Amino acid sequence: MTEAEQEVRRDLAAFYRLAAHFHMTDLVYTHISASLPGTGDHFLVNRYGVLFERMQASTLVKIDIDGKVIDGTGDAQQDRVNQAGFVIHSAIHRARPDVACVIHTHTPAGIAVSAQKPGLLPISQHALRFRDAIAYHDYEGIAVDLDEQRTLIADLGPHKAMILRNHGLLVAGRTIPEAFTLIYYLEMACKIQIQALAGGAELNIPSDAALARTYAQYNRNGGNLEHYAFLWRSMLPLIEHGDPPYWL
Repeated sequence: MTEAEQEVRRDLAAFYRLAAHFHMTDLVYTHISASLPGTGDHFLVNRYGVLFERMQASTLVKIDIDGKVIDGTGDAQQDRVNQAGFVIHSAIHRARPDVACVIHTHTPAGIAVSAQKPGLLPISQHALRFRDAIAYHDYEGIAVDLDEQRTLIADLGPHKAMILRNHGLLVAGRTIPEAFTLIYYLEMACKIQIQALAGGAELNIPSDAALARTYAQYNRNGGNLEHYAFLWRSMLPLIEHGDPPYWL
């Protein structure tokens, strides 16, 4: 195994642990993937059935964009991956070479916003990060049909975030730290929206000038990868005492 793959494995396992820490799990049914540099079409995804809070670098499965297991154990159960995870992630990794990490979640707040016709409302600073950079994908059923890959990619387009209607949230980041940061803030924006609507009071929408300025501030130069990495390093102590350790 190359040093590059070892590093991606450690970071992706850490991402799973952080997703569990921030309550972005749905038993064993959601997934995070990361492409492997220098391989062309190989990426890592979780072994189906391993809880996010128990994920380790060694329990990630390497597959190609056609679903073939690469360097597997030879045990069908040990090498098993979620079919919906393969359909969604392979489509994005194939179509978007700029994307290194993809996360899809089924959180209560994310699904609730995905079921609301207006989608994500510009009512919080967290939401304004995504003002002109969020896509929507209509519900077509459980994502196990390869035919859905075409519409999924067409709807995502060049964006880094997408709301899957009546389903959940999806983020595609250039790095693992960027994907973590974006899914965290998208999840927070959804939580804020649901709580604000539950309050029953009339919502305040910032001016168009403020909306545009805030979005520009967040996305100057395409987003600050150095800041995402700084934030990522700040989060790792939250999971470094997990048993078993995520990096093994």
